[in-house]
Amino acid sequence: MSEGLSTRCVHAGEIEDAHGSPHTPIYNTTTFKFPSTADLLDVVDGRKPGSLYTRYGLNPTIQALEAKLASLEGAEMAWAFCSGMAAEAALFFTHGREGIVCLGDAYGGTLELLGDQIRMLGTRTHLLLGRELDLAESRLADGCGLVFLETPTNPTLEVLDIRRIADMCHRHAALLVVDNTFASPVNQSPLALGADFVVHSATKYLGGHSDITAGVLAGRKDLMMPVWAWRKNLGSMIAPETAALLSRSLRTLVVRVERQNRTAQAVAEAMARHAQVARVYYPGLPDFPGHELARAQMQGFGGMVSIEVKGGGEAATRVADRLKLFALAPSLGGAESLVTQPCTTTHHGLPPEERARRGISDAMLRLSVGLEDAADLIADLEQALDGTSRRGGTT
Repeated sequence: MSEGLSTRCVHAGEIEDAHGSPHTPIYNTTTFKFPSTADLLDVVDGRKPGSLYTRYGLNPTIQALEAKLASLEGAEMAWAFCSGMAAEAALFFTHGREGIVCLGDAYGGTLELLGDQIRMLGTRTHLLLGRELDLAESRLADGCGLVFLETPTNPTLEVLDIRRIADMCHRHAALLVVDNTFASPVNQSPLALGADFVVHSATKYLGGHSDITAGVLAGRKDLMMPVWAWRKNLGSMIAPETAALLSRSLRTLVVRVERQNRTAQAVAEAMARHAQVARVYYPGLPDFPGHELARAQMQGFGGMVSIEVKGGGEAATRVADRLKLFALAPSLGGAESLVTQPCTTTHHGLPPEERARRGISDAMLRLSVGLEDAADLIADLEQALDGTSRRGGTT
């Protein structure tokens, strides 16, 4: 019997202990003993599963988490990392040596990693807009072996066609990795649409409580196994305590994300009606450019909403500073609602002309919708927008 996503969130990967705990215990052990050298070598050489050394990931708490993550993404294998950036770096070092194409907007740290650090190592990287598919295909024809994309993207919520891009990659024997952080496994299944890897900043929706930092990479076993050595030797393993907290959070993933979907839809609709909002970016709005594609490849539209405030960057800053329920902070996906101005946080490191090329204006505010009542969040946004208008913040 195929179990549903909510059931797998609760039960997949869990290890029963001798005392009857329904959850895998925290093994905050660095090393594990063996009855004999032969038994040790069976685990070291991969002939038998087992625990060995936590930095290697051979720890029961971490292995239970990874089994759960693989189940949620429909993957043969998943690795957990100390952060989403660590997961991306290990992937790029493993499978990106022939060249990497980044399609569309992405987290500023990812763009910095690809645009600066990875290039220092001699790897070709190409940072393209989501609409530049012809240029992406020419880069693949020229030998690039890995395409990276987010969908929906950060912070413009652009929706990219996973199946179409996967087909393009595979025509050129290239691999596709999809950052599924904004969508989560509740709203989108990239592997089922043809992607080769899924990556998450598990700090966000998978963690869901703003109390852990972690990352995830999932995919086919033959593609995942080479990543293991990079994770091991870069020292980017998740800690057992963090793995246990992430497993805890995953048990409520579906109920949290489905609630955030509904509330974000209400917030987006309210902002679309507000006189001081120039534009709303949300895939759930019928007039959003990616709406029909989102309906086709997503099961929900997510908890992220971006808006452009009339009056420019200074007006947007005043709105952010006036908000009371929305905390002014980077990150996203937690129980509490957050607001950030991308030009001052997530994409502050990009030159202004590059932000403009990507449609990330100074007037943009990115909203991470939490678990508060929709009416309260809307009222908070309205008072901040209306107060800014009275101070002459519009044009």
